[in-house]
Amino acid sequence: MTRADRAGNAVRYRIVECGRPLERDEAPVPQASGSDVIVRVLAASICHTDLHLHDGFFDLGRGRKVAMSERGVTLPHTPGHETAGEVVALGPEATGMAVGQRVLVYPWIGCDHCALCAAGEGHLCASPRFLGVFRDGGFATHLRVPHSRYLFPLERDVDAAQAAPLACSGVTTYSALTKARRHAGDGPVAIIGAGGLGLMSLALAAMLGMPPPVAIEPDAARRRAAIEAGAVKAFSNDASGVEAAHAALPGGAAAVIDFVGTPETVALGVDLLRKGGKLIVVGMFGGELVLPVPTLVLRALSLEGSYVGSLAEMRALMQLVATKGFPPVPLTRVALGDVNAALADMRAGRVIGRAVLQPDNSTEPGMIE
Repeated sequence: MTRADRAGNAVRYRIVECGRPLERDEAPVPQASGSDVIVRVLAASICHTDLHLHDGFFDLGRGRKVAMSERGVTLPHTPGHETAGEVVALGPEATGMAVGQRVLVYPWIGCDHCALCAAGEGHLCASPRFLGVFRDGGFATHLRVPHSRYLFPLERDVDAAQAAPLACSGVTTYSALTKARRHAGDGPVAIIGAGGLGLMSLALAAMLGMPPPVAIEPDAARRRAAIEAGAVKAFSNDASGVEAAHAALPGGAAAVIDFVGTPETVALGVDLLRKGGKLIVVGMFGGELVLPVPTLVLRALSLEGSYVGSLAEMRALMQLVATKGFPPVPLTRVALGDVNAALADMRAGRVIGRAVLQPDNSTEPGMIE
């Protein structure tokens, strides 16, 4: 049977050994207890964090790494933190949701007990329970969500594949853009990287009414996609491209958002800033930050890391989407069983926008390409 829940089992693709292909596994459909909500997955998009999980480490530069196991990730593990689906079961204490409701799942769940969680900053919690990172995620037919407050209702006719990236790509770029806007006002903003995050940020910048950013991206196809997404100009990262970017940013950018996160892109971001500008680093490709202290001081620069987004920012983003529609980010739809090929394509840079997995139990016929 194609409907895994009718067969009584859920299907999931798990990291059993870092660096090895994800393995298909079947288990009973999760049972809802307490405030749990069980969601049947309709779409789960792939993020670069999934690649870091698959690798098993973050690169700290100079040969140093931090293993995912040191951060609390245990194997076997089901990745996937950008998930949209349909409620199929509710625990006895679950409220505010009904079976059949389509939802977007907010994955950045904290411990719900510390001061940060009490302040609405659960995504910064020191004891996180992130779905798809520290708890099993959406590369599966079913997902257990611990409370309905982490679910955002979707209209029945909404394309789940279009909604899923909002849970990370959307809220992450929304948070970074609001930080940039607070600092830059109507001043020029540049983004580095036109992958899934960069293209999402360009679409959201337009929806927020921000001046169109300048984009820096080495890949020609992604530069074209950046222009289509709303960049005022898109340049390569070679010497001539950087020179042209400077010409397009007379006096420098008021803010730069780095969606790549390497020593080279951070250095480029600093180079593009005007005096008093701010560099916001989102990407975590890895390496070590080297920045001359006098440069930071004499140019009065600010440097800020921006990690995903809060539950309040998720609400604000969903309100924006309700008013102005979904950001038009390119999607590549992939059957769940082809997850390893999709991960390889993403690792090789062959994906424009977002690759979205759709399990074989999807009720959206014709959506899988």
